[in-house]
Amino acid sequence: MIKSKKKLFYVFLIGVLLWFCPSPSGLDLFAWHLFAVFAAIIMGFILQPMPIGAVAFTGVTTAVLLGVMTVKSAISGYGNSTIWLIICAFLLARAFIKSGLGKRIAFFIIKTIGKSSLTLGYAITFSDFIISPATPSSTARAGGIIYPIIQSLSAALGSEPGVTARKFGAYIMQIEYQANAITCAMFMTAMAGNPLIVELAEKTADVHITWGIWAAAAIVPGIISLIVMPYLLYKLFPPEIGKMPFARKMADDELRKMGKISLNEKIVIAVFVGALVLWSTSGLTDMDATAVGMLTVVVLLLTGVLNWRDVLDEKGAWDTMFWMGSLIALANALAKSGFIKYLSTNVGNTILQAGIPWVPAFGILILVYVYSHYGFASVSAHIGAMYAAFLGVAVAVGAPPLLAAITFAVLSNLMIPLTHYGGGAAPILFGAGYVSQAEWWKLGFIITAVNILIWLGIGGFWWKLCGLW
Repeated sequence: MIKSKKKLFYVFLIGVLLWFCPSPSGLDLFAWHLFAVFAAIIMGFILQPMPIGAVAFTGVTTAVLLGVMTVKSAISGYGNSTIWLIICAFLLARAFIKSGLGKRIAFFIIKTIGKSSLTLGYAITFSDFIISPATPSSTARAGGIIYPIIQSLSAALGSEPGVTARKFGAYIMQIEYQANAITCAMFMTAMAGNPLIVELAEKTADVHITWGIWAAAAIVPGIISLIVMPYLLYKLFPPEIGKMPFARKMADDELRKMGKISLNEKIVIAVFVGALVLWSTSGLTDMDATAVGMLTVVVLLLTGVLNWRDVLDEKGAWDTMFWMGSLIALANALAKSGFIKYLSTNVGNTILQAGIPWVPAFGILILVYVYSHYGFASVSAHIGAMYAAFLGVAVAVGAPPLLAAITFAVLSNLMIPLTHYGGGAAPILFGAGYVSQAEWWKLGFIITAVNILIWLGIGGFWWKLCGLW
């Protein structure tokens, strides 16, 4: 309690100091005061004296009381259509877990290709990929579906935290953490912060990223990363156990216990496939992505796969609505106040005056954006604090807007593995105790660097073919 109060004091102090600092030359005092509140909220996201949703709600309430936002403006974010898309995706993820379909898919893939530690690494990677478009909570995907499976496998193979960790458990925990970050980058609905990126891109650079555009841009570099990562990790951090006949038997036993595929699982499959088809063809059907998400929830409720108690109990969805809605409202207010334009224009002009062409300038911005994640314990906080500003600067120095928006979008996820606190799945997988912090950081740095090379190298050529630049 004392520690939380101390953190809250630091958050308050940051806001007060910025509020009473003179506004920079050329920037309206109103915009500066709004930024002071925003900066305090971001500091609250980093220090977390309270849950992130409570910090965000307290922040917008403070902005209203201080007169830098109206009540209508402060609550406008909670009615944002993108937020309701992510809430619907959370509920679809609950259907995956409740029906048992997520576990069945993972066990089936393990049974099919889990012949060795390496192929089992690919099995877990592929499992995460298959369910990622319908699970916007990376924590739910890694912790609720995959973690119980890999933990059981590790224990069955005699690999426990401590002296036996390297037999298998350490390797497979790293596999899932790395795979989870890559799949987060591949779909707009694979991570809770991605829809916020979509909103910020539109407000900052007038770039409209649809579900289909995101998926099309990410599919090629994403698949390559998913192919390279397990093999690279197998070489850098090899498990002591090579062959793994027991894994396939265990998966087969678990599938037998589950029995035949249930009616609810069949319904979830149909809803999932239908949603993917409608999301990916929205350009042809002109069907709004949020409307598709709402339809999936209605079908799941009408068929009894979910009940209203499931909807009310989905705390992650409602927590997301509070913090994301608050950030969207603040981002809109900052954009209207002229702060984002002022920041991007001034930083952009500084870079241009230094004579740096847009390509190397864009590269510098990318490196700063990615490696500043060492200072963040939340991907969403990082996105809220830096995405709009960096996108604005990138566009100001000459980077194509859609290219810049997509690049920072995928990097917001690919940087997750840098630390053992860098994403929602980290406390679960690192907390299992199989991998030391030093090993975690070392592997995270290497795999992140390789992913950046893949996505900006091969991905850059693919994005050229896709017309992003």
